[in-house]
Amino acid sequence: MAAASLFSRVSTIFGFVFALALGFSQGGDPFVSYVFEVTYITASPLGVPQQVIAVNGKFPGPEIEATTNYNVDVSVFNRLDEPLLLTWNGIEMRRNSWQDGVLGTNCPIPPQRNFTYSFQVKDQIGSFFYFPSINFHRASGGFGPIVINNRDLIPLPFNKPDGEISFMIGDWYTHNHTALRSVLDSGEELGMPDGVLINGKGPYKYNSTVPDGIQYETINIDPGKTYRIRVHNVGVSTSLNFRIQNHKLLLVETEGRYTSQTNFTDFDIHVGQSYSFLVTMDQNASTDYYIVASARFVNETEWQRVTGVGILHYSNSRGHASGPPPLPSTDVSHPWSVMNQQRAIKQNTSASGARPNPQGSYHYGQINITGTYILRSMPPTKINGSLRATLNGVSFLNPTTPIRLADEHRLKGVYKMDFPSRPVDNKPPRLDSSIINATYKGFIQVIFQNNDTKVQSFHIDGYSFYVVAMDFGNWTEDRKGSYNNWDAISRSTIEVYPGAWTAVLISLDNVGVWNIRAENLDRWYLGQETYMRIINPEENSQTEMGQPQNALYCGALKSLQKEQLRSSATSILNGQLNLILTFIMVLLPSVTTFC
Repeated sequence: MAAASLFSRVSTIFGFVFALALGFSQGGDPFVSYVFEVTYITASPLGVPQQVIAVNGKFPGPEIEATTNYNVDVSVFNRLDEPLLLTWNGIEMRRNSWQDGVLGTNCPIPPQRNFTYSFQVKDQIGSFFYFPSINFHRASGGFGPIVINNRDLIPLPFNKPDGEISFMIGDWYTHNHTALRSVLDSGEELGMPDGVLINGKGPYKYNSTVPDGIQYETINIDPGKTYRIRVHNVGVSTSLNFRIQNHKLLLVETEGRYTSQTNFTDFDIHVGQSYSFLVTMDQNASTDYYIVASARFVNETEWQRVTGVGILHYSNSRGHASGPPPLPSTDVSHPWSVMNQQRAIKQNTSASGARPNPQGSYHYGQINITGTYILRSMPPTKINGSLRATLNGVSFLNPTTPIRLADEHRLKGVYKMDFPSRPVDNKPPRLDSSIINATYKGFIQVIFQNNDTKVQSFHIDGYSFYVVAMDFGNWTEDRKGSYNNWDAISRSTIEVYPGAWTAVLISLDNVGVWNIRAENLDRWYLGQETYMRIINPEENSQTEMGQPQNALYCGALKSLQKEQLRSSATSILNGQLNLILTFIMVLLPSVTTFC
């Protein structure tokens, strides 16, 4: 009995200490804390040594895991030689655009300095990722997965998987971000990537074109088990088709919304998008199986090298994978078939998401549309002698003072609220800091019209939107009759095919300044973005949080920036460890007293 009592008390103490280490707060929603040290390391994912961006020495970076409504603190130490910002793709930052990590809301973290992001994953579940948002850094890494779990009281709409696996896939160049920036600054396009990485690793040697000695990803699994596979396209600009040889992909979630459950043999994942699938390991394991991510919506014969290949290894496998990897079976060779897969993604209306009520209980299709914005993208063009990309003829120039910070300190002339709501054909394209002045509690439709020559992905920070229609040609008012007003998927990143449009509906209930951008890094870098400013005229600190105390200052407000102590991530971790050890030393005597 004494031994059992001792074990119970020690377990209680260590449970308390572990909760302390995770930042558990009895006074409100729990919180989790992370320390990120962002550095350069040397890696050779495609067999060529190059500089990549690592987080805590890892490429890709570590996973952030939380549960619905948790508060998240991420203390970021910038060890690069350039300013840095991290953004959180798909995290809505409710009432808190101050933490969004883009130039319209945040001053960059200077080299050798740190900044702590503090936000709540309010009413969210699902699969997301973080990445560096400026200086083309994402082309060199710095990205990692985010997982937001359901609360215990909210059941999953499927049986609990036996395990989870994250895949970070993306096209990759053997030149780092500074070299790629120079190419774009010179007025040239980037050209074909050098390959595709799966979790920061190059391809398995599936044929003689793959160099020897490349490290490839191997996923070890057990036969008969079902795994939740979360897949994120974190690349520069290439849509990818993902598949696992001889295995079905059961789609269950995308960017925080549970989907109607549909089996696919392969799946197109566009830049910036996140999906999760259930995969049952039901093969006979006579050999290992290929995991493939290959370039899509290009000349796939010419782009054959742009293929990532990993290995799925059963614990009872009897041989190595051999022969050519499987080809995508989904037909995208005809205009009428290109959109079939994406149109098949529907909301699971009976499943509960972050809240107990079913996802389908929000009847978006019955709400009157209060405004329309048609955002047209065109091929890059020269403006004032430089290659630029535009939306509605405007190539965005980020002001030196972030928009939200300028508003807080009542600076004038930092930006303009004259972004055109429709394409402008009677004026030449221009450089400007022009944003959308949106109406709080409005319900708008946004039409992404892609008149460029390549597939593009568009993302809106701070929101999920309902993807109600997509088609080829130019959108017209009468196309509203084709909208899916019942079970359209709600997400934050959507692809738009060349010569086509995609329509989304958004309820403007999140006050702040929110970025609208092309996720394709080349187009984003060249100016294909704007911001949506949403102000509550009756603001009483209930619909928007105030400026954080640790806000960084730059631009016209740089004189307000206080000198920051050059503390290190190591010292913070040591300080937390010392605190934990102190609690153990204080509490342990009570254990022996009662034994």
